[in-house]
Amino acid sequence: MRIIAVMNQKGGVGKTTTSVNLAAGLSKMGKRVCVVDLDPQAHASLHLGVEILGNETTIYNVFTGEKKMADSRRLVAPNLWLTPSSLDLAGTELELVDTVGRELILRDAINEMVATHPFDYMIMDCPPSLGVLTINALSAAGEVFIPLQPHFLALHGLSKLFETTALVTRRLNRNLRVSGIVLCLYETGTRLAEDVAQDLSLFLKQSDPEAPWYNARIFQSRIRRNIKLAEAPSFGQSIFDYASKCPGAQDYGMLAEEVEGLAATRQAPLSKAG
Repeated sequence: MRIIAVMNQKGGVGKTTTSVNLAAGLSKMGKRVCVVDLDPQAHASLHLGVEILGNETTIYNVFTGEKKMADSRRLVAPNLWLTPSSLDLAGTELELVDTVGRELILRDAINEMVATHPFDYMIMDCPPSLGVLTINALSAAGEVFIPLQPHFLALHGLSKLFETTALVTRRLNRNLRVSGIVLCLYETGTRLAEDVAQDLSLFLKQSDPEAPWYNARIFQSRIRRNIKLAEAPSFGQSIFDYASKCPGAQDYGMLAEEVEGLAATRQAPLSKAG
């Protein structure tokens, strides 16, 4: 099973759109996929047509120890499951401040679930911050995908992301690797987008071989600007169900094929602490 954390501390770069539509694309290829919504805004859940009302089980109940991971998942489409989020998750950092091993709660919960409910992919939509929820995702994941808008200022934010992955690799998850960067909101034919892609490629090639982002690839599938991608969440559908012939569906379909066709940079069972 490949466990992928989709993260970027900057909002509006296509993180949730990528999490949901990559998962949907893989599920349509016959892969068993589970999306874990770790953002208190619950945008991935809404994107997949799930709005939490009342006392329904969410990932928040997993963090508090009230429910098991298997109890929180729900089937939202053929081969596609969701562990939804809710606004309650916003208080998790304060509630867990004195909890021993709080960075590993999600890893242990996933370990327990996949022993009886295996998946081909687990894709975690991280919040736009580098707090305890994101650290939990990185502690559980084997891979990190970073959605990135190809602007020069976006490159500066990468340094903080890379520092966080390096810290988690040293202290919590030695198997963690940044394996892919997804260029989103891509404007074809512009010099700026291509220049940024080239600068990023050069940086990755010159990285320290010991860095967790060494050998990360920039996916060839570029996610172009497409209004249908912005419309789909309001209908609670992936782009494949909302507008299967649009450029956004084509781009995410190609990304899913590219991800599936790649061997993981370093694929291993869920890592152990340390």
